Amino acid sequence: MAKKTDSNLYTILFSIGMVIIVGSLLAGFASSTREMRENNDKVKAQIDILSSIGVDADRSNATQKFTENIKEQYVIEGTTATENPEAYLVDVKKEQAKAKKGETQRLPLFIAEKEGKKVYIIPVRGAGLWDAIWGYIALKDDLQTIDGVFFDHKGETPGLGANITQSFFTDDFKGEKIYDQKGNYAAVAVSKSNGDPSNNDKEDNEVDAIGGATITGNGVAAMLKSGIKVYLPYFETLKK
Repeated sequence: MAKKTDSNLYTILFSIGMVIIVGSLLAGFASSTREMRENNDKVKAQIDILSSIGVDADRSNATQKFTENIKEQYVIEGTTATENPEAYLVDVKKEQAKAKKGETQRLPLFIAEKEGKKVYIIPVRGAGLWDAIWGYIALKDDLQTIDGVFFDHKGETPGLGANITQSFFTDDFKGEKIYDQKGNYAAVAVSKSNGDPSNNDKEDNEVDAIGGATITGNGVAAMLKSGIKVYLPYFETLKK
């Protein structure tokens, strides 16, 4: 006589039961940790923004340092900026998707105070070799000189494209201009043939590329060019 556990009906019912139990456990775990995950995302955004202006922070002091250093936060729509104390929570990926559909893109802007002068920080997001890359660009109060940058990535190659996070690459952007010498918007290219590996020339709109990471470097350059450009109409209103 066959055991009940040998029947197809038993197997089907057992499988359905396991799916329900495991699914319920996963849903419960996701729900119970939701607040913690959201808080982690908030703190990570604060740390990344601070990194672009050279302020070191960790999870224990990020919120305190963010409050101390970031004096104003705005969300820009068109050429209108509205103060918003949670602008750092705006999802840049979703806003870029809205822009592609022809909808108005909301642009977060953060203003820090450094040595008595304003520094304007904007988020950027683009594509690397394997997946998304993103970062923050800090501009001095002349709105054309880069004060600092922060880059990160989802899955670039370790030792190659992943090096966009390293200071030997990000430090090269400090002092670079986003306009060329004729006043045209140029952003900053990533070039392996600029003849300036020490990056002494801050007027050439170029930094030295990372060896073996051409596509990621091109992705960084494209991200900067498109990511900064959408802020230019608002920046023009600040110059008046």
